[in-house]
Amino acid sequence: MRTEPGRPGTASTAALRGAARGGAAAMAMSGFRQVTTGLGLVERVPPEEVLRKTAPGLFRRIPVDRRQALVELLHWAYGAGGGMLFGVLPRRLRRQPWTGPVYGFAFWAVFEAGIAPLLGVDQRRHGGREPLALLADHLLYGVVVAASPWLHAD
Repeated sequence: MRTEPGRPGTASTAALRGAARGGAAAMAMSGFRQVTTGLGLVERVPPEEVLRKTAPGLFRRIPVDRRQALVELLHWAYGAGGGMLFGVLPRRLRRQPWTGPVYGFAFWAVFEAGIAPLLGVDQRRHGGREPLALLADHLLYGVVVAASPWLHAD
C-alpha cells in the first residue's frame, strides 16, 4: 500500500513493514548466534529449546540435517511477529533512538521471566555467559527492527 509523501499510512502498513523488519532482525540475531554458539557461550538456542519442549514428536520426525532450518524458520516467523508489534507502536515512540534497544530488552525479559518458565524450558545455563549472550542478540534485534526509516515514515 502506498501513501503520499508526508502523509501517514495505515496501522496495517506499519504492521507489515514492522513484520518485514522483524524478520530481518531475527535473521541478524541468527548470525550473531552462530558466533555465540561457535564460541561455546550458548549451548542450545531458545527456539530449539522451545520446539523440543512444545513439539517433541514433530522435532524427532524432522531429519536431523533439516532441524536447524526448521528452527531458523520458526525463529524468523516469531521475529516477524515481534516486528509487527513494533510497527504498531505509536510513531512518536518508534522514532526515539532508545526504543529499539529497549524493545529488544523487553523481548528478552518476557521470554526469560515469562515464556520460558511457562513452557518449562531449562534456564540453567552456563553461569552468566549464556543469558548475557542472549540479551546481546535481543538488543541487536531491537536495534535492527527500529533502524528502518520507513517504520517511522508510515
